[in-house]
Amino acid sequence: MSKLKLLFGFHAVTARLRHDASSIEEIYYDPTRRDRRMTDFLKVVESFKIKVIQADGKRLDGMAGSSRHQGVVAQAQEVSLALNLDELLDGISGDPLLLVLDGVTDPHNLGACLRVADGAGAHAVIAPKDRAVGLNATVAKVASGAAETVPYIMVTNLVRTLRKLQERGIWVVGTSDDAPADIYGTKLTGPMAIVMGAEGEGMRRLVAETCDERMSIPMAGGCESLNVSVASAVCLYEAVRQRSVAAKGAGK
Repeated sequence: MSKLKLLFGFHAVTARLRHDASSIEEIYYDPTRRDRRMTDFLKVVESFKIKVIQADGKRLDGMAGSSRHQGVVAQAQEVSLALNLDELLDGISGDPLLLVLDGVTDPHNLGACLRVADGAGAHAVIAPKDRAVGLNATVAKVASGAAETVPYIMVTNLVRTLRKLQERGIWVVGTSDDAPADIYGTKLTGPMAIVMGAEGEGMRRLVAETCDERMSIPMAGGCESLNVSVASAVCLYEAVRQRSVAAKGAGK
């Protein structure tokens, strides 16, 4: 039996229903919420024949650890999207696009990064075990379902992992305010891993030194840097843009 975890919020629970409904043990919901969204949600749950339990707001708050559950909490089995890095890489067809997070410990930031990675079509998010947050209920809620679709691989040694990626022909590009080139002057096509450092601290020294190349995000205003999830979106979607242009050019 897999370890049980809690999911809360319509997006997170619905995403798990679509991805693997059989992994959900039971769903708790607030019967005082009678709007159309809840009604439609319960109809979907009923179609999967999953046990539903009425629970008041106070109980749901206690289960979710906050009041941001939207009246829905699910107890589900852990689902592994990829057992390890080698399994992930072996299963990718085409050029890998990976997001590497060095020092992201806030669950809201991680959830947003997973959502960005899902939207950009990244194959996985990689982070070190010692300086990262795990996939808890808050992460799943903020990710709006992306925690169920994007592999989140936590590694023991990030520098060693980056070297392993390089050995497999993946170009590792780190982000830094003092990089010699910006994202628009950096080639982001081909097998690619984009490394984002923690806000304020940036990448650790050994991580930065291991990167094949570094790039910056142009900042025209008074702010010195962007939130890590926003910065991840800017970099990943620039990579998507470049890949799209390259693909169109190859098709001519």
